[in-house]
Amino acid sequence: MDNKFHLIYRATGEDGMSVFGYASTKNGFRINKRLAKPVYRPSQSFEFVKNDKPAFKYPYMSGGGWGGCEDPRLSVIKNDIFMTYTAFNGHQAPGVALTSIKTKDFLNQNWKWKKPRLISEPHKIQKNWVIFPEKINGKYAILHSISPQITIDYFDSLDQDNLMVKSHYAPRKTSLKWEKFLRGVGAPPIKTDHGWLVLYHAMDHKNPDQYKLGIMLLDHNNPEKILSCCHEPILEPHEEYENNGKPGVIYVCGAVIKDEKLFVYYGGADKVSCVATAPLKKIFSLLINQPKKLLIKNQPNDC
Repeated sequence: MDNKFHLIYRATGEDGMSVFGYASTKNGFRINKRLAKPVYRPSQSFEFVKNDKPAFKYPYMSGGGWGGCEDPRLSVIKNDIFMTYTAFNGHQAPGVALTSIKTKDFLNQNWKWKKPRLISEPHKIQKNWVIFPEKINGKYAILHSISPQITIDYFDSLDQDNLMVKSHYAPRKTSLKWEKFLRGVGAPPIKTDHGWLVLYHAMDHKNPDQYKLGIMLLDHNNPEKILSCCHEPILEPHEEYENNGKPGVIYVCGAVIKDEKLFVYYGGADKVSCVATAPLKKIFSLLINQPKKLLIKNQPNDC
């Protein structure tokens, strides 16, 4: 939008609460602007419990902090930007929440977010849900699981108060050569001439303690159908900044295609924001022709 890369990132304040900040970059790498204050704060009971002495009552820990909002994923659909994120209040299982903002308000930095709603089942851990950036067969589409199969729920509207997705995750045997555990989707799907480009997190047999990034293509009109999937991870946590913190973790929440190049934005070791790039031509060669492996360049983001 407006020839910039717009980034919503997760940060932890002095009070231990996770919030979202804003930064932008013109070339995709160097941050040109970063706002001094959060642009989104937790406000609802499912993401915040006011407590003088915060204490975990639920056995879940993420990348520091004791509660709030994590893992923002944004999808632009005409005049609206929808954001799904992980909501956790320290007392209940983390779930997926949904809010939105008008595109013009976002670009003008008028942070008029709609009241967020929890759209996953209460008391059940849920993460890694994304919204397709356009309607599919006339309906909004939420991709909420990739195991044991690609699972998508469709809605006439995302504004309904009672919107609820009942998601199911179960490990499955895979024919994709390298995955031992499929974790979930990374960035929202990107529409290409070849299909929906989807990034996902998985662990393999060689390094079961590491998050690695896989890539697949889904059918345009029937995105439950996998057209192609890479037989090797396209991004692995080899760099020092991807292991200094929560070791072996690369966690993708955003991606964009610009000038025939794929930009992938991810968290490294739950400590730093990073970007990796690859030529789009090479990505499609990997998916369609299935060569052995694609190496892409890792670069820490200086935000």
